Amino acid sequence: MTTPSTRGTAGRRGHRPPPRQVEVVGVERLTPRLTAVHFGGTGLAGFPTPAPTAHIKVFLPDENGALALPQAGPDGLVMPPGKRPTMRTYTPRRYDPATNTLEVQFVLHGAGPASTWAQRAAVGDQVAVAGPGGRFSLDESVPHWWIGADESAIPAVATLLEALPDTATAEVHLEVAGAEDELALPAPAGATITWHHRRVADAWGADLAAAARSAAPPPGTHVWVACEAGAVRQLRTHFLTEREWPRTALTSRGYWRLGAADHPDHDYGED
Repeated sequence: MTTPSTRGTAGRRGHRPPPRQVEVVGVERLTPRLTAVHFGGTGLAGFPTPAPTAHIKVFLPDENGALALPQAGPDGLVMPPGKRPTMRTYTPRRYDPATNTLEVQFVLHGAGPASTWAQRAAVGDQVAVAGPGGRFSLDESVPHWWIGADESAIPAVATLLEALPDTATAEVHLEVAGAEDELALPAPAGATITWHHRRVADAWGADLAAAARSAAPPPGTHVWVACEAGAVRQLRTHFLTEREWPRTALTSRGYWRLGAADHPDHDYGED
C-alpha cells in the first residue's frame, strides 16, 4: 500500500503534526516474504492507539541514510526547499505503550524502496512515521464478516480479526504465493481462515474472485476486501452489481496496483 509524496504545502488540510523520528529496535522474519520491523524511541511517546486497519506513512532514508522530513510551519507541514521524501503507507500491526514499540510488517516483494529497506533493516536504523489515520470504523454490531485479501493486507486483516467481538463470525480468504506464506492469525472462535495458494504466479486476485463467487454469506454480512487494485474492482463489481450487495456493507481498499511503483493510499475502488 503506497501513497503520493508530500508536496511543499502538505498539511493544510488539518495542520497535521510532523512525522515522528524512530529507530529500529528489532527485526523478525515471519515468513520468507513478510518481515516484522519493531520501532522504538522517544519520538513514539504519546503515539495514538491505532484503530483496526489504520494506516501510517513511513518516511524512508535515502541511499546515504538521510531522512527528508516535513516540518511544522504556520500553514501546516512544509518541506525544506529541494527536498522530496520517499514514503510508503503501511498498516501499524500493533503499538505497545508499555514498551513504547510499534510493529510494522513489510512484504518483501523485490525491487522497491520500502521492500529493499525492510530486507536490510537492522537495529539502529532510522525512519520516521506519521499517523495513524484511516476512514474505516469497526461496527461491532455486525454479526458476520466476509474478508478477502492478498499478502499486502495480511497485517490489516490481523488487526481487524483481533478487534472483532467474540460473538462475530467471519469467513476469511487470504491469497498468497504458497504454503510458506501462511502464518497464525488472531481470530474469534467463529472465524474460519482459508489460505489460497496462487495457481498462476501473476494471477493476482483470481483465487479471491473464485472464493467470492462460491460464497454464500448470510444477510447482515459486511464484506471487507483489500488487495491489488484491479482485483479490488472485480470484487466490488461482483458484490455490488452481480449480487446487489448494499454499498454500506462493503469496504474495499486497493493497497497496490500491478505496474505502479507508488499507488495512492486512498484507493477505495469506487471509480
